[in-house]
Amino acid sequence: MALKPTIYKFKIALTDLDRNYYDTLNLTVARHPSETMERMMARILAFCINAQDNLSFTKGLSTAEEPDIWARTLDNQVSLWIDVGEPASDRIKKARGLASTVKVYSFNTKSDVWWNQEREKFSPLNAYVFRFPWDKTQALAALVQRTMDISVTITDDSAYIATESGECEVPWATLQIGGTRDT
Repeated sequence: MALKPTIYKFKIALTDLDRNYYDTLNLTVARHPSETMERMMARILAFCINAQDNLSFTKGLSTAEEPDIWARTLDNQVSLWIDVGEPASDRIKKARGLASTVKVYSFNTKSDVWWNQEREKFSPLNAYVFRFPWDKTQALAALVQRTMDISVTITDDSAYIATESGECEVPWATLQIGGTRDT
């Protein structure tokens, strides 16, 4: 019998000072049995950074043809494709054909090695690539409870997270600035 995902519920008071975006997000997140807590929290952080109408989690790890997060237009076109981890350049090339904007958020100990190997392949793909520091992602993951209220304040390429069990800051580095494809 297959293992089932673990369900987490987050109520997030989001303040994005860079975009003047303020919202309360009620997220129910399924953590795949093979997914680490750090990866799940990188997904949630990427969601907060890109929060907008029609943004949603996909089936993610269980469906290779979908990103971790996407935004769809009213006519069901993919306007934003977000992958979390270290995807192959071929995957991002395919995503660029499906979505007007593609973003990648890398987060773990092998991020530097992955980026050094993939940088040349990514440069013509016109995708955004960001990296969360591994130690900061671990600190964020250490705060997680199954149900929790979180305050996330985003400013200057950094997220300040406050929870009932503690606080942390997760900055990100921009590795590549892409663009949007006209659709």
